[in-house]
Amino acid sequence: MQEIAVIGSGNVGGSLAIQLARAGHSVTLCLRGEPSEKAQAVIQEEPLVRSAQTVDAVAAANVVLLATPFAVAVSTVETLQLDGKILIDCTNPVGPGLTHGLMSARSGSELIAAAAQGAHVVKAFTVYGFENFHNSAYPGYGDLLPAMPIAGDHPAAKELVQLLCSELGFEGVDCGPLSMSLHLEHQTLLWVHMARLQGQGTDLVWARLRR
Repeated sequence: MQEIAVIGSGNVGGSLAIQLARAGHSVTLCLRGEPSEKAQAVIQEEPLVRSAQTVDAVAAANVVLLATPFAVAVSTVETLQLDGKILIDCTNPVGPGLTHGLMSARSGSELIAAAAQGAHVVKAFTVYGFENFHNSAYPGYGDLLPAMPIAGDHPAAKELVQLLCSELGFEGVDCGPLSMSLHLEHQTLLWVHMARLQGQGTDLVWARLRR
């Protein structure tokens, strides 16, 4: 069982908090003051999810899941004590017209890692919409699971995140160092374009086939 602090109680953070708690982990939503309506809705749906002020929740956690809008991600982590903790970056820098918010010059995860001194940053839970985090089941494909690409520089941190992926019904696919997060951020933009703009629907994931 991991002690997991979730920063961000919106669609992504809330869905992951619920499923991680149901998988048997100790999950705490991070608060700034009183619980928001979204945080209250998460706790009402899954009472196993707790809440605490951000500083306290992060201090007690060994895994911190960052699911804020990217615009506030860097300023959020640079105020926290994250040394030695695994920081799962679930954010995406999105610019106008579904472009990369940093003009593809650098991944958002690398900016977050630079601000989160001492943290082991792993990019994960980003390439699909929240609907697939709330329900990852795709029956009818045997043992084949939806692929969840991840990236990071710390092998042990990636192994733990791959385990969390498995517990949530995904195959965690190690895509290499944190610099590969740039490509995962582009993959997210591709998914949004296909699922939402083209109207293919959110019941859409990728899988890894190997011979």
